[in-house]
Amino acid sequence: MARRRRPERRHITPDHRYGDHVVAKFINYVMQDGKRSISERAIYSAFDIIKDKTGQEGIEVFRTALNNVKPSLEVKSRRIGGATYQVPVEVRPERRQMLAMHWVISFARSRPEHTFAERLAAELVLASKNEGPSIKKREDTHRMADANKAFAHCRW
Repeated sequence: MARRRRPERRHITPDHRYGDHVVAKFINYVMQDGKRSISERAIYSAFDIIKDKTGQEGIEVFRTALNNVKPSLEVKSRRIGGATYQVPVEVRPERRQMLAMHWVISFARSRPEHTFAERLAAELVLASKNEGPSIKKREDTHRMADANKAFAHCRW
């Protein structure tokens, strides 16, 4: 934990095709071993696949999918008097976005399609329709927070 001041937030440059900061951050989350061009190619081709299959713009489907997957509540462990309680807390906007991106990417990686672009496109289309495993993950998170509503007074 820093003693003097909080570290400055890094500002990322927007991606070159759409000029969007969220897409650039998504590219960074998908990227493995510093291979940015590979993750860019996969995401842009996934957007093209979405446009071919649904007829909607890929970026619009991406935005609606992320908004559908973002959780508003989560539980955090809080230790009080030797007992550990799952306390429901509201999720900060940056963490909401991060969780949604991680869930979409992880469930896309576990899909059976051949290329990552096809997997990502299928996952984004399902998430934009409020279906699929990433939406189920959000619902499970909300359900867990709702079940532990009795411990909301333990918030810190």
